[in-house]
Amino acid sequence: MKEIEQLQARIDELEMKQAFQEQTIEELNQALTEQQFLIDKMQAQLKFMVGKVKGMEPSNMASESEETPPPHY
Repeated sequence: MKEIEQLQARIDELEMKQAFQEQTIEELNQALTEQQFLIDKMQAQLKFMVGKVKGMEPSNMASESEETPPPHY
């Protein structure tokens, strides 16, 4: 009988480990799904911002090389 009890204890331990692993995998899957959603959202925002920057007109201000020096020079 002692051998059967040992085997049952080992089976119980394996079942607990397997249940814990299933829970961990599910939590990791959920975290990965959320991260992928955020990455997709950030990529869309970045694409939007790149389009905005490319569409900006150049400034009306002259560049430093085109500026006349201040009168005190």
